[in-house]
Amino acid sequence: MAQLIKGETGEWEIVIGMEVHAQVIANSKLFSGASTEFGAAPNTQVSLVDAAMPGMLPVLNEHVVEQAVRTGLGLNAQVNLHSVFERKNYFYPDLPQGYQISQFLHPIVGKGEVEIDLPDGEVKVIGITRLHIEQDAGKSLHDQHPTKSFVDLNRSGCALMEIVSEPDIRGPDEATAYISKLRMILQYLGTCNGNMEEGSMRADVNISVRKPGAELGTRAEIKNVNSVKAVQMAIDYEVRRQIEIIEGGGTIKQETRLWDPTKNETRSMRSKEEAHDYRYFPDPDLLPLVIESDWVNKIKETLPELPDEKKHRFMRDYELSRYDASVLIAERARADYFETVATGRDAKLAANWVINELLGVLNKNSVALTNAPIKADQLGGMIDLIADKTISGKIAKDVFAIMYDTGKDAAVIVEEKGLKQVTDTGAIEKIVDEVLAENPKVIEDYKGGNQKVFGFLVGQVMKKSGGKVNPGTANELLKKKLNS
Repeated sequence: MAQLIKGETGEWEIVIGMEVHAQVIANSKLFSGASTEFGAAPNTQVSLVDAAMPGMLPVLNEHVVEQAVRTGLGLNAQVNLHSVFERKNYFYPDLPQGYQISQFLHPIVGKGEVEIDLPDGEVKVIGITRLHIEQDAGKSLHDQHPTKSFVDLNRSGCALMEIVSEPDIRGPDEATAYISKLRMILQYLGTCNGNMEEGSMRADVNISVRKPGAELGTRAEIKNVNSVKAVQMAIDYEVRRQIEIIEGGGTIKQETRLWDPTKNETRSMRSKEEAHDYRYFPDPDLLPLVIESDWVNKIKETLPELPDEKKHRFMRDYELSRYDASVLIAERARADYFETVATGRDAKLAANWVINELLGVLNKNSVALTNAPIKADQLGGMIDLIADKTISGKIAKDVFAIMYDTGKDAAVIVEEKGLKQVTDTGAIEKIVDEVLAENPKVIEDYKGGNQKVFGFLVGQVMKKSGGKVNPGTANELLKKKLNS
């Protein structure tokens, strides 16, 4: 359901389309052999092609093409066997050629779709218009000198996939769900690391508002938004700005704006260019890109199980809720960890320990799952001890904490600490008798109709046993003796 915003003159509908730039995972750049490694000293990874030296000719990186095809297949999109590289002409200090090699009329990937899960449980499909390959520009540095700007060309020529959505997004919740799912898909595919902080993935957000059912309004583009939270905040601000202007009698200018994370506002950068402003034409140094359907099919055979497939399988095979399945598939490593824990065990119990206990403590300590001190087979081993009644669920929490601190197996900890659950009926009966002897008034209250005190008696049995008594057996013995 579309998110409506209330203004002075009634409700407004938000219309959003996104252009996501994702840097392709590749060792070298789109048209040169220069390294793409992040964090190198400025201008140390620049070939003569990247610097646009006279006479230098681009040579297409086949691996990048494969990564783009792989991504298109992962987006359920049409892979075009014929595509064309074109020159997009504009002038900026960090664009040494004076143009960017991109694709426009004939992109490598056509229409596709992405399924998103919304906070209210609704599932929505966002259309993909196209995916095309292009080279990145360099980077202007404005904080190195009080009066001068410097240029770093390390990023110049790095391969980007620009993924353009249909204007199907209807609010900040849908926008953040879309970019999160897109990043997840790219990470599963291994085509982009999705690291927005390093600039490996960034979004241009096109936003307009209209009265429900009216024609599309004039859009403003928020350029290079580099975090999921910033996408949400930029949309919230820009929507309010546009509504206030229209309701105040003004008109929205079609322009490119920047998100200022310090002031939490958008500000005008320049009037929005149209395609004709860039004077696109086929790059004379590059032949049309022709790929074979057999090659595409071979790539398709190597695709991993993607997030939505995995989510639906977890819901079906493990009988998990949509929420639990969505949390577990958010990262491929997390899903793999869960499956190792769940195989041959109670899947719902496994999901509970992974989501609530493990992820909880990892998030609290800012530790990545790949560095977790408890490995998946260790957590599975602890769940086995719960299942065979060696330990209770309560003791398991203590064991888990020790496992996290020491990295030891649960069985070793249980043996060292003497934490085995007491299952001998005779021993439990002795503790129950002691508790009953110490609490005659409570027994009198219970027999007088106060059933609530039963929980107190169970608690006393557990306390006296140090939590080692099997709760089920304790319950049965208590009821038998109280009702006799």
